[in-house]
Amino acid sequence: MPDDSPVAEFDFIIVGAGSAGCLLANRLSANPDHRVLLIEAGGDDDWFWIKVPVGYLYTIANPRTDWCFTTEADPGLAGRSIIYARGRVIGGCSSINAMIHMRGQASDYELWAQATGDERWLWGGPDRPGETLALYKELEDYFGGADEWHGAGGEIRVERPRVRWKILDAWQAAAAEMGIVPIEEFNRGDNSGSAYFHVNQRRGRRWSMADAFLHPVTHRPNLTVYTRTQALRLLMDDQVHDHQRRGAWTTAQHRATGLRLLKDGQVIDVRARREVILSAGAVGSPHLLQVSGVGPAKLLAEHDVPVAVDLHGVGENLQDHLQLRTVYRVRGARTVNTLYRNWITRAGMGLQYLVLRSGPLTMPPSTLGAFARSEPGLATPDMEWHVQPLSLPKFGEALHPFAAITPSVCNLRPTSRGHVRLTGADTRSDPKIFCNYLSTDADRDVAVRGLRMTRKIMAASALARYSPQEMLPGSSVVSDEDMENAARELGTTIFHPVGTCAMGAFDARGLPRSAATVLDTDCRVFGVAGLRVADASAMPTITSGNTNAPVMLIAERAARAILG
Repeated sequence: MPDDSPVAEFDFIIVGAGSAGCLLANRLSANPDHRVLLIEAGGDDDWFWIKVPVGYLYTIANPRTDWCFTTEADPGLAGRSIIYARGRVIGGCSSINAMIHMRGQASDYELWAQATGDERWLWGGPDRPGETLALYKELEDYFGGADEWHGAGGEIRVERPRVRWKILDAWQAAAAEMGIVPIEEFNRGDNSGSAYFHVNQRRGRRWSMADAFLHPVTHRPNLTVYTRTQALRLLMDDQVHDHQRRGAWTTAQHRATGLRLLKDGQVIDVRARREVILSAGAVGSPHLLQVSGVGPAKLLAEHDVPVAVDLHGVGENLQDHLQLRTVYRVRGARTVNTLYRNWITRAGMGLQYLVLRSGPLTMPPSTLGAFARSEPGLATPDMEWHVQPLSLPKFGEALHPFAAITPSVCNLRPTSRGHVRLTGADTRSDPKIFCNYLSTDADRDVAVRGLRMTRKIMAASALARYSPQEMLPGSSVVSDEDMENAARELGTTIFHPVGTCAMGAFDARGLPRSAATVLDTDCRVFGVAGLRVADASAMPTITSGNTNAPVMLIAERAARAILG
């Protein structure tokens, strides 16, 4: 229950009960001497559609569970603004996301190690430096049990998908004709090939990070959870104790002492005796820092926000995976489109789920994946496909009235960078999200190659019996210029924003080596003692694939740094 004292005091205050926040609340409250407060702007995760895997159709773009952000008009998307879903509910994005368990590739963590100067981020393994693989194994409860690559008994449940599609098996065979061979699974460090995605589910139900980390410990008397509570700004003072002058706090002139909140219509203050940890995500965390006076001085001055720390990287360095949705009509194939057309088959799907916890209602947004190189000389794959046995004009609209599949391809290592910036001194005003997609030659080149490779796969003999017909972008799109324009028209987010409070390296004086750096390798905010950011915004570079699992890695590392 919430503390009723005028100014409630805790040892640790965590902003955001999403994936990272749930893990941090679990770890920090394990010591009964720690009083921990977890703050969530949304409500409880007890809605039926959160637990049913296909319920993402109802939770995304729904204010009950989603912040319902939209991006700024983007030249890279032909001037379009798009929906930018972010979880606003206990469990955060893990309560509304695709449930795909994807660690990324070993090469991703080499970039993190280079950016931070910390070899612990390396993938690791027998006789190799780095602890990333070992931490993933500790966190995991893998359906196949513990082995060289996986762990058992951890909190994060990982299972096989509970439905297969012949049309997707045929797509996988067609990809093999193009050199993208079937593999047993992703998550072993090099994802080259194709496989059905492993998912965060337990017996056919979504297994969010709230299920994994928060719900099992809500009985702890030293853990308090505030729901429907908006963080308005950080509270700071100028008294920095010597023992807090470590890492990014070496030159700190301020200390985070708590937060101002809006709870039950009342503005209240809560105090943190030890630390405040922001886990509000790649949009929420930089926004809260900015309205609190931590960010680019020029930007803050434009909105009459007093500058506490002039920190250029806050809100900058936004990276995301842009998926290019192609649609192919097929004949003689069972797809979600054909099943959903008939009320009898719809009822059958529901019954199959209720009785057996299997079938299409257990399906994540994308079922089959594939990784490949856009150029032969690359060391590891830089393109990924998410293949869906369905199609629709755009998210939120009705399925097409014909059988079809959607092979979406994305650039795993975009060089385009966007930003998140405040629009005023109040966190209740949505920030500006500018993704700046396809703003570099390199990204446009990969987009063209991805569309061409998709077309080659769809023309392979393994799919011939289904007579695939290209609906989007359409056979009239031929030249590179046409392909670029198609990418702008078709492109949309896969909801993987990262990097807006990036970790980086510091010099001997305790100063960031890069203008993009906001955090040190232990997620401490430069210039403000007692303050960390532990969520997707901490990633210096985006990982190869879905980002929820890497967020859990960051949260676990941050928890160990705090407790250590």
